[in-house]
Amino acid sequence: MHLPLGTHANRQGRVAGSVIGGRPARFPGVLGTAVTRVGELEIGRTGLGAAQAAQAGFAHRTDTIEATTRAGYLPDAGGIAVKLVSERGSGRLLGAQLVGGPGSAKRIDVLATAVWAGMTVDDLAGVDLSYAPPFSPVHDPVTTAARVASRSPAR
Repeated sequence: MHLPLGTHANRQGRVAGSVIGGRPARFPGVLGTAVTRVGELEIGRTGLGAAQAAQAGFAHRTDTIEATTRAGYLPDAGGIAVKLVSERGSGRLLGAQLVGGPGSAKRIDVLATAVWAGMTVDDLAGVDLSYAPPFSPVHDPVTTAARVASRSPAR
């Protein structure tokens, strides 16, 4: 996909410079990972959305959870929604989107890493993510979403 972001341009420039300098290099592609903020609302995406997965011919499913960005008893615990797109049968994570309050957007990096590594929702559900009440509820929304997707009978 063509996604004109500075990070991709920088990586492509490094590859070009390496090749010009005689060192083998290749550009591995992109997942389309991006974040933005509108006021206090943070939005992130990576990999394939449901429509893109269908267009690419994947038999896929989506699972969405709602949680909080911090321990729920903290006064600044904002909401977050995490949507995972996974391949039916294998459970391989194909993409993800999230939206929520402060502390939401950077969670997309964990999801991008999981997509890039070819992880399944089962794999992701068992990842050891950090916990401290000001940063996450006991079960991070990323692993909670993966747990929901992994135990679904229609997977």
